Amino acid sequence: MMGLRFQTILGVISSTLVLSSPLLALNTGNNLTLFNYSPRLLDAVTSLSRIRVEGATYYFTVQLPTNVGESLQQLTLQQTQGLDTIYFYLDDTLAFEGTPVNRDDDLTIARVKRNLDNNTIAVIFDPPIPPGKTFTIAMKPKSNPENSGNYQFAITAYPAGENPQGLYLGLGRLFFTQKGDRFP
Repeated sequence: MMGLRFQTILGVISSTLVLSSPLLALNTGNNLTLFNYSPRLLDAVTSLSRIRVEGATYYFTVQLPTNVGESLQQLTLQQTQGLDTIYFYLDDTLAFEGTPVNRDDDLTIARVKRNLDNNTIAVIFDPPIPPGKTFTIAMKPKSNPENSGNYQFAITAYPAGENPQGLYLGLGRLFFTQKGDRFP
């Protein structure tokens, strides 16, 4: 009886250690695909921060560590804060390696789609982006918001593979003002 209780306690402790470890198992036994380590949202910036203007570009930069384990298939953006809903020219969405000020090779976007139910935009890559890359998604809004303030976008990354499980990366924050600044 004591041996069985010890094995049960040891199993619970082992499971807790594995699940709380930053290294996640890729094969969870139920055909889920996960990242080994989290990709990182590095920055969110706009080329024009003045309200009510057209012609801005919003940049969201993500880093895939070399030990991330899986390539990135999809990134979603969901506006979670702001007085106005920002609408985008989805067909004008671009992706490239590097950052807005240090741009490198273009990445291939298979599709960009909007879920009207929860105002989420999915950017799907084909081929998926391999580990060890820093990349940026550039999106063109139809117009900057009418009202000044902080506008936030929840960013979630999805690995390539069967039954990919999204990993929330954080909030991309853009601030719009009456005067505004221009991004170099």
